[in-house]
Amino acid sequence: MPADLAVIGLGHLGLPLAQAAVTAGIDTVGYDPDPRPYAELRAGRSPVEGALTASEVRRMLSGGFRPTTDAAELGRVRTAVICSPAPLGPDRTIDLTALGDAARALAARLRPHTTVLLESAVPPGTTETFLRPLLEEGSGLVAGRDFHLACSPGRLDPGNRTRTLANTPKVIGGLTPACTESAAAFYGRLTDKVVRARGPREAEMTKVLETNFRHVNIALVNEMAVLCHDLGVDFWDVVRCAETKPFGFQTFRPGPGVGGHGVPVDPGCPPYGGRTAGHPLRMVSLAQEINDRMPRYVIQRCATLLNEHGKSVRGARVLLLGVTYKPDTADQEAAPAREIATRLIDMGAQIGYHDPHVLDWRVRERPVPRADSLYEAAAAADLTVLLQQHRTYDLQGLAVKAQLLLDTRGATPAGAAHRL
Repeated sequence: MPADLAVIGLGHLGLPLAQAAVTAGIDTVGYDPDPRPYAELRAGRSPVEGALTASEVRRMLSGGFRPTTDAAELGRVRTAVICSPAPLGPDRTIDLTALGDAARALAARLRPHTTVLLESAVPPGTTETFLRPLLEEGSGLVAGRDFHLACSPGRLDPGNRTRTLANTPKVIGGLTPACTESAAAFYGRLTDKVVRARGPREAEMTKVLETNFRHVNIALVNEMAVLCHDLGVDFWDVVRCAETKPFGFQTFRPGPGVGGHGVPVDPGCPPYGGRTAGHPLRMVSLAQEINDRMPRYVIQRCATLLNEHGKSVRGARVLLLGVTYKPDTADQEAAPAREIATRLIDMGAQIGYHDPHVLDWRVRERPVPRADSLYEAAAAADLTVLLQQHRTYDLQGLAVKAQLLLDTRGATPAGAAHRL
């Protein structure tokens, strides 16, 4: 059955896009070669933690959304949006394997006048030097002449009910002006504002800047938090004071590590488009190094606190609160909780956890005991560590009940706990 739109890749980018399209009345098919998302969606469940609720999935299905593993569906649409994952590989460069597979599946069925859009977070040059050749070679069509091609990197904030696709400006960079306008016409049905970039590379680099801006600023406050602790300065009070400045400052807060789907990218060494010799982003590499150290710093603080209270990490009962990467969502993408738990286990600690959004949590494929009664578990634990500040946590009450509380988010009242 023909459809107006095919969303390729039913992950953290594709699912919300498909939801927005169905809500706007666009006949939408969702393609993913992995049978698991198809099975989960057909059963009325989201295949991605924290992306959509079960009721939202059911509304999508009742609104006509059709998940499929049949690539033939891609030849019957006017617009195809590629939302394939592009994770970091072992060498810390972006892995474009899934994007390449999606491009080949689409190219074999690509029809003239189709608009192809890329939302995956990729290094600058990927749309033109990686995606375009695959589409042209597999279809025999020419981008910019026979079909439209543009990049519009995803800008979602998982769990944010205020900022949605509809009220978040969409950046678009087309291969040609006509490609840009075709993409703008599509996204204009989903969002209040469309921002036209000069081309695909400018759109791709916008995502790089946004992601790196977050990581660099988090690294700054993480490093300052460590320094202030060593100097006996309350960094959380420093942040409180600094954020009163009405210009030239944006608030970032330290934490146990940096999670999320947006990974820091050094466009000086992309896998495609060539290396820009002599221009690596040294600040991004340093920021990543600092942020990667934070889980180890949390472990160090845990060991010091236990030692100060006459206890060793080995044999200590440690309760971890909040194992997701951001508050009030079930999304665990790159959350530092797993590394912290792994290191504590290696040091001989007995780990338990509590998270209102995660009912089953595993470390090294082994289930971690979940606390049924939060206050009782905190009272029984030698050390309670707040890793994520979920709205449901009564932190003042926890500070009273816990034997020892380390707050890595600065969420507890001053003096109620040991803060990062």
